[in-house]
Amino acid sequence: MTDVALRAVELGKKYRIGERQTYQTIRDVIAAAARTRLRRLSTRSGPRSSTEEWIWALDDVSFELGEGEALGIIGRNGAGKTTLLKILSRITEPTKGHADITGRVGALLEVGTGFHPELTGRENIALNGAILGMPRAEIERKFDDIVTFAGVERFIETPVKRYSTGMHARLAFAVAAHFEPDVLIVDEVLAVGDAAFQKRCMGKMTDAARSGRTVLFVSHNMAAIESLCSRAIWLEGGRCVADGGPSEVISRYLSTSLSVQNDHLWPDPDVAPGSEQVRMRRARVRPERGSPDDPIFVTTPFVIEFEYWNMRAGAHLNLSLHVFNEQGVLVFNARPAEETVWRGRPFPCGLFRDRCHVPGNLLNVGMHAIELLVVAESRHVIHRMEDVLAFEVRDVDEVEEGWYDAWVGAVRPRLAWETEQVAALDQVALGDG
Repeated sequence: MTDVALRAVELGKKYRIGERQTYQTIRDVIAAAARTRLRRLSTRSGPRSSTEEWIWALDDVSFELGEGEALGIIGRNGAGKTTLLKILSRITEPTKGHADITGRVGALLEVGTGFHPELTGRENIALNGAILGMPRAEIERKFDDIVTFAGVERFIETPVKRYSTGMHARLAFAVAAHFEPDVLIVDEVLAVGDAAFQKRCMGKMTDAARSGRTVLFVSHNMAAIESLCSRAIWLEGGRCVADGGPSEVISRYLSTSLSVQNDHLWPDPDVAPGSEQVRMRRARVRPERGSPDDPIFVTTPFVIEFEYWNMRAGAHLNLSLHVFNEQGVLVFNARPAEETVWRGRPFPCGLFRDRCHVPGNLLNVGMHAIELLVVAESRHVIHRMEDVLAFEVRDVDEVEEGWYDAWVGAVRPRLAWETEQVAALDQVALGDG
């Protein structure tokens, strides 16, 4: 029988809305003291509300995890996934219940936590390794492997404040991955870095699971969960609503998580989503010659359309779209590479509209979600909207001749194909050669 590596018993965490968490920096303490002073002053001028609103970020979550088991945790944003990992990592205390963990725990919840910007990469490896609990001898023994995995050999003596976001992420994951804990807890680390780095991350986590270490992995990438994990838990509203094989749990989750949201309008720029530089006005997806209410079939060309206010004169803006299928796989990334009017030109203040034209016979059937990134100066993401749009691609009525099953794959392109007879059978020399 497999030994239990982790046992969670009726875990719950309650927060008062507007209240900070109990773990605080010195800055938090000073700010809290100032708020307390202001509250005292405000009570002198008027009555204070006697009602307080509380929310259960996690409520009665119980499960056991055996040694060497890889558990994927899925759910919408705000479902309680990160709260659960913070409790298991001993970062925050539960309001009720308890968790027992056997062995050394390594957690990567926020990439780069514990890094000091003024220290070099070499110094931060030593510092972060010590924070994670690695002895000095172990840090020195694994130093070269950490640097090679992160790919920062040329910059190891450079302060990390000069690292790019990707370099920072690679180094942080490399330290945590080489810590080799008995229980590895990872929160969406694969959302950072390029494709090659993400592949190395998956390989390292797979090696950890195969070597007998226990892995807890939170991700919105359903393909990664299904590939890495032997079991999955679905959290919804702080509660566990499904626990079982990854394929079964993911299927249940996806059947309820994506609903069609193909037209959003924010008419007032003062309350519209965005930043100081840009505000959204509209987001919609529709057939090329239709409205958002019209269906999109696999053969239908369609348009992804965004309207936005540029609030800063002289800004250089462009949009970037990520289109995901219902398994969380990134199907394609679209940018205005073929736009010729405004590309490279400074934008005056005003309302702009971008349209991305997607041809028919590209996407496969199923639900798709769109993530929007507004990029300034070709490199700074100034606004991001996950799942800003969701739409369904439907199958066509006619059956493909000679094919009666579902088409597999993230895309379903109609490609040119030729078949020809090269020779008659009696003209072909038959034989072993």
